[in-house]
Amino acid sequence: MKQKHLANWLKIMIIGVGICAILVYTVVLPVCGQAVVDEYPEFANRFRPWMIFLCSTGVLFFTALVCCFRIAINIGKDRSFSLKNAKLLQWISNMAIGDTAYFFAGNFVMLALNLSHPGVMLASLMVDVVGIAIGVATAALSHLVYKAAEMKEENDYTI
Repeated sequence: MKQKHLANWLKIMIIGVGICAILVYTVVLPVCGQAVVDEYPEFANRFRPWMIFLCSTGVLFFTALVCCFRIAINIGKDRSFSLKNAKLLQWISNMAIGDTAYFFAGNFVMLALNLSHPGVMLASLMVDVVGIAIGVATAALSHLVYKAAEMKEENDYTI
């Protein structure tokens, strides 16, 4: 697969993920939340705080998608192993771990304020595990891209 072809596929996938995430944040979450409120009116006081919390988790996610798109652009320009890509991957790793910590802390605060259920907290731990896994994987990938970029620079300077 050629660099441009791969970069175009990555861009299409990143845009697709972004569109799906926008639909989840703007349609699915409010509809599901409203369905829960309609079914259980005693949860009506929890709807708005949860919507604000869940929508705020998308900020770092969409920022990471922008970083992924920039990496795809660099791949298309045949700069796959560059220090810029290593730095972008490190930012993605930090954002994934930060978003995971925010999600965990937010769930804990919601539980402490009696706006959640312990079962929700336990179920959200699966999301936390996935977030940590993504953070660790991108940190490792960042390190490998950094090392490859260093080796590439060394080879470029040798005659």
